[in-house]
Amino acid sequence: QVQLVESGGGLVQAGGSLRLSCAASGRTFSVYSMGWFRQAPGKEREFVAAISMNVRSSYYADSVKGRFTISRDNAKNTLYLQMNNLNPEDTAVYYCAAGRRIGDKLREPRSYDDWGQGTQVTVSS
Repeated sequence: QVQLVESGGGLVQAGGSLRLSCAASGRTFSVYSMGWFRQAPGKEREFVAAISMNVRSSYYADSVKGRFTISRDNAKNTLYLQMNNLNPEDTAVYYCAAGRRIGDKLREPRSYDDWGQGTQVTVSS
């Protein structure tokens, strides 16, 4: 099991940027594929982005492609999500997650075993 703690959320105006971080502890971070999901009020949790354990592959939801960038620093046991050109539709609680699957299965919440507690992102118009 790996423990995950997100940070970096907050209130930002439309068009602004935020960088989320997810600090991992407990198990070897580099053996996990990592993902970001988000959940807005009244909506289901949705996939945002994922990155393979070896950093060679990344995946994005169509809604964030070209605006968000996922990255990881295995030496620091940390996952990042750089979010640019934010819009009000990006408002949600953002969660990081760790799992052992690979490929397109990383788009599915069931592919992940461990989750953080979430960090709120609010984008005002």
